[in-house]
This record gives sequence, C-alpha cells and structure tokens, in this order.
Amino acid sequence: MSQRRTVLIAAAALALAAPLGAFAQDYPSRPVRLVVPFGPGTTTDIIARVYAEAMGKALGQAIVVENKSGAGGNIGSDLVAKAPADGYTILMGTVGTHAINPGLYRKMPYDAQKDFAPLGFAGYTPTLLVVAADSPIKDLKDLKAAGDKGNGISFGSAGNGTSGHLAGELLKARLGGKMVHVPYKEGGLALSDVMAGQTQFMFYHPAAVMPHIKSGKLRALGVSSAKRTAAAPEVVPIADQGFGEFDLVPWFMLYAPAATPAPVLAKLRDAVAQAVAQPEVRARLAAQGLEVPVLKADELAAFNRTEITKWSELVKRSGAQVD
Repeated sequence: MSQRRTVLIAAAALALAAPLGAFAQDYPSRPVRLVVPFGPGTTTDIIARVYAEAMGKALGQAIVVENKSGAGGNIGSDLVAKAPADGYTILMGTVGTHAINPGLYRKMPYDAQKDFAPLGFAGYTPTLLVVAADSPIKDLKDLKAAGDKGNGISFGSAGNGTSGHLAGELLKARLGGKMVHVPYKEGGLALSDVMAGQTQFMFYHPAAVMPHIKSGKLRALGVSSAKRTAAAPEVVPIADQGFGEFDLVPWFMLYAPAATPAPVLAKLRDAVAQAVAQPEVRARLAAQGLEVPVLKADELAAFNRTEITKWSELVKRSGAQVD
C-alpha cells in the first residue's frame, strides 16, 4: 500500500470519527424524550417522572416524559426501538415490556434484547399477596386448604399475562388445589373485589395495598420476593413459608436504542447513577415501594436474559397468549 493511500485512508477515518466525537461531546444539546409505554398516573409513569427530573439535572437538559400506551407497553417500546439512536429518545421499560411480553405475544414488533441498550436499573417492586381482612384465610396453609375444597378459590389481577396473574399461577403450582384466575381491566378494580370478598386473593404492589392494610381492610399473607421488603418488613416471603422457591418481582429499567453511540450511552448511564445516588430520589422511589439495587452495565443485559427465560416459562404454564 502506498504512503499516499495510507494517508488518505487515515484522513477518511478521522473525518468519519470527528462528527461522532463532536456529537458525543455536545450531547445533550436539546431536551431528551423519555417514553413511558403506559398511561399517566401509572406506577411506571410516576417512577419515570422521578428519574426524568433527577437525570435532567445531571445532564443539564430537560427530560420530557411522553406517554405512549397500548398493547401491553409494546407500542411505546417499539417507538423507542425504532427511534434515531442519538440519545434523544429513551424508554422506561418494565418486566412486562422486556420479559413477559416476549413470551405472551405471538408477534412482537421488537426484540427485547437486540433492539435496546440498557442504561440503568430503575428499581423493583416486591408484590404482596393479600386477602380481605375478614377472610378466614390467615396464612398459606389456609389458602392451600381453601383451594383443595369444592370448587376451589379465585384470584384477581390487572389482566392476563400481567405479573400479578403469573405470580398467582406460580403460587397455584406451589400450593396445588383449584385456583381460578379472574382478569380485570386494571388492578384497582381487582383490589376492590378482593376487599369485597368477590375474589379471594391477589398479588399487588405495596404502594396500592399498604394503605388498605393499615386501615384494616386487607391482610398480607406473604411477599413475592426472596427477601423481605422494606415497604412491609413484617411480611414473611412466600419462599420462607415451606412451599418451595418463590422469587417474582416486577421491575423497571431505562433503555436507549441499541445503536446509540457508546459515549452517549456513557453519559446517560452516568445520569442514571447520579439520580439513584441522591437520597431524595431514593426516598421518592421507596414511597412507591421500589427498591434499587446497584447493577453494573454488563450485568443488566444478563439480568434481562434471565428474566425473559423465567417469565416466559410462567406464561407458558399459565396458557396466556395474545395475538
């Protein structure tokens, strides 16, 4: 290769690299859009707004939350998967969009692993297994006995294929007996029917059930995580009650499109880390029942893979399927 050709190739490489370097150095030069694939006022939305405020301060630019709901979170997630990979469109993903839906939907518009670059773990919410306060079911042994009698019992959830539905299916597998799933359009309606005795139990997040537990309308029989939760430290994990392994928790993770340049990803990941390090942010997340373990960037993708396998197996066991 001639010296002149070598010089020309090197110059071309520098020319291509220069815009990327300059872009990354200037990023972000305008507001960033944080897509929430569920409606306003949902737990995902509330958590996203906490992160948007804190990350915006770290980046020196506003992060604007945009709700794009539909298809169990697939519409908003797909929007981000196909957005320009420039760091200006990111996603608040969930256990639903990135672990449950790949097994639940026959056709997915995006690949939950290949189409996204994880930015940071936003937290997880151990759910509480609750019954009405006046229910004769006092513990898991009573729940098992009720499922073994006659027509059995029923449990509610926010819909087919939701984390609450799948947690109920796992409990059914662990306890045995007849437990019929009753799907609702949203979790609040299911919770009301548990309190009214129309259904016997459900799994739901602490922020929604703790006020009813404190007011004497609900009783918690267990927590879905392997360890006790700070939101209800007195509640014993289901895993510790003698019916086998049990560790299912809804979680939230921030993502960018997969092809986002590494320097931009680094800035976004640093912004997430700065947000989580703030006591005020952690307190606001804790108020929603969230716990935020620190996961490194290389651990996030591995976590996602494991969760897809775990939840897909539960979806298959439940028989839930969405066309």
